Amino acid sequence: MAPDSWVPGGVPDPLMREKHGLIGAPVSRLDGPQKVRGAARFAAEVPAERLAYAALVYAAVPKGRITALDTAEAEKAPGVVLVMTHRNAPRLKPMPVFGSGQKANGGNNLPILQDDSIHWNGQPIALVLAETQEEADHGAALIRVRYETEPALTAFEEAKGRGTEPGRFMGQPMRVEVGDAEAMLAKAPHKVDARYTTPRHSHNPIELHAATVHWDGDALRVHDATQAVSHTAWSLAQIFGIDEAQVHVTSPFVGGGFGSKTLWEHQALAAAASKMAGRPVRIVLSREGVYRIVGGRTLTEQRVAIGAQGDGGFDAIIHTGTVATTPHNGMPEPFILATRGAFAAKSFLLDVETVRLDMVANTFMRAPGEAVGTFALESAVDELAHELGIDPIELRVRNEPERDPLEGTPFSSRHIVEAYRAGAERFGWSRREAPGRRREGEWLVGLGCATATYPYYRMPGGAARITLRRDGTAHVAIAAHEMGMGTATVQTQVAAERLGLPMESVGFAYGDSTLPGVVLAGGSQQTAAIGAAVIAAHRKLVAELLKLAGNDTPLAGLTPEEVGGLDGGLAKLDEPERFESYASILSRAGQDEVSAEADGSMPLETQHWSMHSYGALFAEARVNAVTGEVRVSRVLGSYDCGRILNAKTAASQFRGGIIMGLGLALMEETQFDERTGRIMNPSLAEYHVPVHLDVPPIEVIWTDIPDPHTPMGAHGVGEIGITGVAAAVANAVFNATGKRVRDLPITLDKLL
Repeated sequence: MAPDSWVPGGVPDPLMREKHGLIGAPVSRLDGPQKVRGAARFAAEVPAERLAYAALVYAAVPKGRITALDTAEAEKAPGVVLVMTHRNAPRLKPMPVFGSGQKANGGNNLPILQDDSIHWNGQPIALVLAETQEEADHGAALIRVRYETEPALTAFEEAKGRGTEPGRFMGQPMRVEVGDAEAMLAKAPHKVDARYTTPRHSHNPIELHAATVHWDGDALRVHDATQAVSHTAWSLAQIFGIDEAQVHVTSPFVGGGFGSKTLWEHQALAAAASKMAGRPVRIVLSREGVYRIVGGRTLTEQRVAIGAQGDGGFDAIIHTGTVATTPHNGMPEPFILATRGAFAAKSFLLDVETVRLDMVANTFMRAPGEAVGTFALESAVDELAHELGIDPIELRVRNEPERDPLEGTPFSSRHIVEAYRAGAERFGWSRREAPGRRREGEWLVGLGCATATYPYYRMPGGAARITLRRDGTAHVAIAAHEMGMGTATVQTQVAAERLGLPMESVGFAYGDSTLPGVVLAGGSQQTAAIGAAVIAAHRKLVAELLKLAGNDTPLAGLTPEEVGGLDGGLAKLDEPERFESYASILSRAGQDEVSAEADGSMPLETQHWSMHSYGALFAEARVNAVTGEVRVSRVLGSYDCGRILNAKTAASQFRGGIIMGLGLALMEETQFDERTGRIMNPSLAEYHVPVHLDVPPIEVIWTDIPDPHTPMGAHGVGEIGITGVAAAVANAVFNATGKRVRDLPITLDKLL
């Protein structure tokens, strides 16, 4: 079942045999003009006749039951169409929680407005439907609620005191032991052993979570802000007890997702209210509403211990700790993932333990695990380098593994040392001084570095349909997603290059659950999933074209593996003069078009190889010696992510990830009141993310060395950008001040 071209001894994707014109070109995003003109319709902008607007009411206690729910005043309020509570809501099944099935993408597995039980502070307990959003919000404010509280577990230390349980990520245990790491650490002549913490983080995509829904008889139509159209269609069908074919989900434009734009209560509640009212419904969560019901990244408490010899060789790596999750979902932050393949060592002990708190269900957030795990690991490596008196880059290079440290499989493509060397030269690393030595007025200045890594994933379920027309145009369709990363542009480039057509002759349809495939825009795997599906469909299309061409053609006797697209037709790969145009083939066959649909192969390449994206992050930090204020003045990211398919959109992805990493390092922190289980800073006024003045010049470079074992030779670039940034900043702060900060965010109170 494995694609022959990606297993050992196979032949790589033809698109990477030589540098092609469109592959890697800095093509501007095709959807850019639409967005600049305001012509791109997002989920909350789809028009509908007799549209009603929804507002939610949220629970104010962490656990208990509703004893009184007075809706009378709200029901009489101007413009109110419906007040829906557990007393009158349609019977709904719980969301299929993510991981419980191939298409399950619910944030939790709790009943949705079905009883009087409260499971977390912020749970939706009522929906008000009105003629305008203002009237709906006003009606929601008029609802009066009384609760009978029950003992809730909301304090992390208390939960740890009651005992932890083994963490599992994507159904797999996270504990790994190789040798006796504790014993080898104890014997090592040089060691670091430290505790690092990261706080909760909340999702803040610019586009709020929203949906416009309506029923056509028994069929449900949903315009959603989602990164999983097929998953959402299936999951909503399960909730309402209808066939998957009765649910049609579209999502052509999404204003950021980062792991949060899957299925939460609001889509199901809007659909239920639409059914009750017999009208289309629009629901847009307020910014506070996002904090109340959409999960974020959970807190972590990590121990990293490294034992080494005098030459820097690692004897032991220990990376363990505890995270919080909830009783109603299973998403512990897997902070040990990057450590699994980062360095060679004689022994390992990796483990993530969990406690369950009564809080909003945590979920995937850009580079789940790696973003916060690399902060701890790469800070510890920097600490050890300082202890040994070895340059931090040199220490990393000395511990480069020849094969995957845990699995023993060969690396499909690993050029992190080249990335480090190029980045160090470009950044001016050789000018780095000893900690606390460089001062410019009131400002202490330091340089820091860290490794970034994120696995290559390709989930099963990708499928694509390619239609080729006699007029020389083509149409590619797949249920994929455009969340701002340039998917439509890059895939149009790739399809055009594969077909041998100009970009303007290729259309790419996506964001619709009726299209082929079950593709999730997550795990930095969508590009590979689409690529594999298009390869399979193209192979089938070429076979059909060769069949139509018959024997009276220069292509006679050739197999699909021997030909490729060129100049509006097919040509033998190593004899391009053996050529016939698509127009000629279809004209002779008397057909206006030919279409092929195929499933992508199973992602078995990951069983043959250890596959990752890599990066070397460099940061310059300035710390005010009087106030303790931290300013990052320069950042450079040097990446090794296989072939870069579009230099412009890839650079944007890298920079966006780095900016998110600066927020992780310096300011982001969800303030959770452990007395009440309530998030206390649910707005962008109080939850700080980087703004323009916080963002320094960011330079990105890359190796552009293709991986012969992946579609297009490419690895994911969406999540690698955030990884390593916090550690690079923390290490730069140490180099500037001589003070080590092990608890994020790095705020001035920790440096005064």
